Amino acid sequence: MGRLLPGVPRGRRVSVTAQVRVLGIRHHGPGSARALLRALTEFEPDTVLIEGPADADPLVALAASGQMRPPVALLGYASTDPSTAAFWPLATFSPEWQALQWAILHDADVRFCDLPAASSLAADRTAGDQGPDPLAALAAAGGYDDFEQWWDAVVESGTRYPDNTAELANDHHADSFDAITEAMAALRETMEIDEHTLRREAHMRQVLRARIKAGAQKIAVVCGAMHAPALSGKLGPAAPDARLLKGLPKVKTSLTWVPWTHSRLSSASGYGAGITSPGWYHHLFTHHDRTIERWFTRVARELRGEDLPVSSAHVIEATRLAHTLAVLRERPLPGLAEVTEATRSVLCDGDDVLLDLVTRRLVVGEALGGVPDETPTVPLDADLQARSKTLRLKRSAVDKNLDLDLRKDNDLQRSRLLHRLALLGIDWARAATSAVHSTGTFRESWTLRWEPELPIAVVEASRWGTTVESAAHAIVLDRVRRPESSLGEVTDTLEKALLADLRTAIPDVLAAVDAAAALDHDVLHLMSALPALIRTLRYGDVRGTDLSSLGDVTDAMLARICAGLPAAATGLDSDAADALRAAVDDVHIAIAVRDDPATTQRWLGTLRVIADRDDVDGILTGRTVRLLRDMGRIDEGETALRVSRALSVGSDPGAKARWIDGFAGGGAVLLMHDRGLLRLIDDWVSALPAQDFVDVLPVLRRTFGAFAAAERRTLGAVVRGGERTRSTAPSVDTERGARAIRATALILGVPA
Repeated sequence: MGRLLPGVPRGRRVSVTAQVRVLGIRHHGPGSARALLRALTEFEPDTVLIEGPADADPLVALAASGQMRPPVALLGYASTDPSTAAFWPLATFSPEWQALQWAILHDADVRFCDLPAASSLAADRTAGDQGPDPLAALAAAGGYDDFEQWWDAVVESGTRYPDNTAELANDHHADSFDAITEAMAALRETMEIDEHTLRREAHMRQVLRARIKAGAQKIAVVCGAMHAPALSGKLGPAAPDARLLKGLPKVKTSLTWVPWTHSRLSSASGYGAGITSPGWYHHLFTHHDRTIERWFTRVARELRGEDLPVSSAHVIEATRLAHTLAVLRERPLPGLAEVTEATRSVLCDGDDVLLDLVTRRLVVGEALGGVPDETPTVPLDADLQARSKTLRLKRSAVDKNLDLDLRKDNDLQRSRLLHRLALLGIDWARAATSAVHSTGTFRESWTLRWEPELPIAVVEASRWGTTVESAAHAIVLDRVRRPESSLGEVTDTLEKALLADLRTAIPDVLAAVDAAAALDHDVLHLMSALPALIRTLRYGDVRGTDLSSLGDVTDAMLARICAGLPAAATGLDSDAADALRAAVDDVHIAIAVRDDPATTQRWLGTLRVIADRDDVDGILTGRTVRLLRDMGRIDEGETALRVSRALSVGSDPGAKARWIDGFAGGGAVLLMHDRGLLRLIDDWVSALPAQDFVDVLPVLRRTFGAFAAAERRTLGAVVRGGERTRSTAPSVDTERGARAIRATALILGVPA
């Protein structure tokens, strides 16, 4: 189209012809990408404008780096509030990425033309509101319920084999962009375009005018198909667009490239477009011939990796079935729907679990991109990358299990880094259950998975410091110094600071724990905080941190608990008593772990006081009797007497049930070995009137339902058979046992 270059002095204006070709594409469409490359090669533009934030132009040069490996994304975030951010992702098969690479390869001027991120991030729009989707409307008009199937059949399949379907491909790249623009223009007449979209298109036109004014001769505009009608034909005067863009709010914004993953391409982003099958689309774009056969070969290889019997015959039959389905449905070539059905029927034998595995690993995929080392980043991210490289922690888009032995220096350093990242809210790793069975405190297990959104978390955490250690130190001190921080929050922070080995922060955190404990008069709060402190003392042995002052804080806290617990246990309703019982269990376990005779003596004395009181909820007295029995502080006779007294006539059935819940809850070992106690409980339950039994049944079901299945079976057998179950047990062969002992002693080299 002809344009007059403005800005030339009066009397010297010349008529310059600037050819503009608007190429409306589908974001992340391999068919669009392939057709776009042919159109660019045919048109040979000197300027390429690509839909994307205009203030990201300084980052274009990084796309030429050999270290840039899609999928990647442009990340824009508000410098003062990194949580306000947006992504513009690009994959190998994205038309925008291919346009970028074509322009770099052919030395064309390439720029982004969409509304700058500084304006987009400041726009008052609802999160996730991406405006209308006209292509979905076209799919519905074409008789497709699923937009992915429509696009795959109409566009992707039609450009899949450029060698075998040359005529179809040529027709597509020559005419389809104009046809899509015409279809979008007709569709837009029936739609109400939102104001944000109108402003974006106004900015695109302004950029186009600027490039024409700068002297560009042949301009290719690569944008979403929906915007193509707004950029085609005569641009018209600039004044209306300038008015529309005038006064737009802006925020100070930083932009960079970040790695992305295929799975995240299925989410709406800065483009407002997502796909459900990025792995499939990558395959379509990178394999130009025998696409279906190659795909089923990949599926077979994946299933064989799971030790499944998949042969070459399966691949051949699946290929035939996919092509047959395409013929029956009058489609030019098999699409994802036909491939999926053939995979389920032939390669997975109708098993949807196996099909889900194929979908996750291949149809979606978890490819993680990479960016050059010189990509702009915050100092904290640079330190994190350096530390990760030193400790050989590689970022991956799939779960990676990591078992650490804290006795090894490298593993200890890894543990410190991961705990520091957890404090900063950078959830690269999460605690996991180890496959290595060990009760020692020197082992840790993690599951690592790098999510594309984590760069935002890194940027947000950078306000605390320029290195991971300094940032973690700062955030720990901030947490414990907040006036509203509770004792539980402070002790939890202390435990995390110890695991992260923030030694310089420990004295301040200990002082905060001492101060919080002195100000908190709630016994339940003190009991909730004590286990974390004792765990901290235990970890100090492994990590070498001086925690001598923590022992004094713990002893003082326990003294306050023991003094206030008997009074705090009285006059409680059921919910409060249940909460206190759980706290008693936690403190009891923690004290057992500490294994200090003086501490244990003080605690058991307090439990004895509660067990002897009549004004305490039965769930607490029953629990204290059980704990004292387990610790050997009361014998079998006294235990039986207390159980008999708790179940005596005259007590409320509900109160009796709660006493039994406290006494027996948590494990059936005592009842399995002490048949007298089991008989007392069985006799009481058997003698309950019908209505009383109905009333106490929920509590009893909660108590006995928590036992392990094997424990319940054993108790049931004892109750059904009485003492006769003992006669069914095999007799002990002492002679065989003696031979086994002598053989073991011989192996160990000790006297028998």
